[in-house]
Amino acid sequence: MSAVIDNPTHEEHEHHGPAKGIARWLFTTNHKDIGSMYLWFSFAMFLVGGCMALTIRAELFQPGLQLVEPEFFNQMTTLHGLIMVFGAVMPAFVGLANWMIPLMVGAPDMALPRMNNWSFWILPFAFGLLLSTLFMEGGAPNFGWTFYAPLSTTYAPDTVTYFIFGVHMMGISSIMGAINVIATILNMRAPGMTLMKMPLFVWTWLITAFLLIAVMPVLAGVVTMMLMDVHFGTSFFNAAGGGDPVLFQHIFWFFGHPEVYIMILPAFGVVSQIIPTFSRKRLFGYHSMVYAVASIAILSFIVWAHHMFTVGMPLFGELFFMYATMLIAVPTGVKVFNWITTMFRGSLTFETPMLFSIAFVVLFTIGGFSGLMLAIAPSDFQYHDTYFVVAHFHYVLVPGAIFGIFAAVYYWLPKWCGRMYSETLGKLHFWLSFVGMNLAFFPMHFLGLAGMPRRIPDYALQFADFNSISTVGAFMFGATQLLFLYLVIKTIRSGEPATDQVWESAEGLEWTIPSPAPYHTFSTPPEVK
Repeated sequence: MSAVIDNPTHEEHEHHGPAKGIARWLFTTNHKDIGSMYLWFSFAMFLVGGCMALTIRAELFQPGLQLVEPEFFNQMTTLHGLIMVFGAVMPAFVGLANWMIPLMVGAPDMALPRMNNWSFWILPFAFGLLLSTLFMEGGAPNFGWTFYAPLSTTYAPDTVTYFIFGVHMMGISSIMGAINVIATILNMRAPGMTLMKMPLFVWTWLITAFLLIAVMPVLAGVVTMMLMDVHFGTSFFNAAGGGDPVLFQHIFWFFGHPEVYIMILPAFGVVSQIIPTFSRKRLFGYHSMVYAVASIAILSFIVWAHHMFTVGMPLFGELFFMYATMLIAVPTGVKVFNWITTMFRGSLTFETPMLFSIAFVVLFTIGGFSGLMLAIAPSDFQYHDTYFVVAHFHYVLVPGAIFGIFAAVYYWLPKWCGRMYSETLGKLHFWLSFVGMNLAFFPMHFLGLAGMPRRIPDYALQFADFNSISTVGAFMFGATQLLFLYLVIKTIRSGEPATDQVWESAEGLEWTIPSPAPYHTFSTPPEVK
């Protein structure tokens, strides 16, 4: 009940009339409005971060410095990473959570609607602050998205202070969003909606929210220590004053590795909703999926130093982090097995959300295998800080997080706006994205294995061919996202009205999203029992 009482859209607007124009969006406490704002904001950030990526790729199209100065190149790599992680992927999943969690658990709204509004409106200011550093004296942060100290403290531009403040704001927003998700799921489920009956998207978000609350204060701590080093004469990360630069890496990656799973777990949930729908079967192994997600989340806390095999840690440390990292492959393999088994002998149809989901499973698995290669400590000495690492995490995050978000939008857009998107345009968007993404990132594996270091604006001649292919793929992928923007706007404004049975299979079997699944083709039919 508290959610309804706290929500002015129910009572106050009854007397004063509904808020109109910009006031509606500024003061809304409606979870659907806030979800939509998160999604539009994240798409805007996706385009901004994407333009930065295209600047990087354009510079690397051929050897030699042609477009930008090395200093600006470094600023682009820094801002591209920060904006894509904190501005595009995370807000998009929070937007999906806002839209879908109350609908899926049968709640009237999120548990804390006013805090929901606040957690969104912090974000545009945080990223406005971050982007404004591009126009300040000294320029934007140039120390990479991992902002390793002492490069980011002793040798950083003056704008590092604004960067730290922006990171604090993003963290506050994430923590508030996570508290809201947990409060809603644990307190506001409809009668009969037990934890083990919740849709998997809700489960993945519940676990993600606990991860956020656990690691965001660690990020806040490390940027506060940076602030002290920059302005107050401390030496947390400065060896000259008795500090330790490696300490920064330990604290950063203790946040950074669970953060990687924060960006991928909700996508696991999305795919676990979509594959059963278009396979006309229940999800195979629901309980094992829940336990696998929880296992991945717990294990993500004990693998952070696999990012740091080259810092000179003891052999026992290398062995521990190597084996712990490989252990994560087990629950991840369980999930992939369950998705494939769900599709096995199902009545599959290949609408756009299903195409994105299948691509997710295949390409995310490739990213997982290259991650397994990086987990082997002696091999990692060769791969470390090469383009192989760039290939690995882009294969996890682009087909993983980004394709997961695309799949979710295509799947739920008819539910959100009551109109059906153009399947032809959706499939075109998928295939162009799929080809562009693989052209952009697959050659990076070969570049890394051949020894090309990452984060450099110029390179030796032998890397030229693969880099030019990679750049063509990146521009293809980037341009395709304008088609997605057109498709979404066209659907909202003039799409065909969506029926109760949004999804229709090739055989003409109508399949509505909430309906019970038919019996497996390989189980005993009910009349035989």
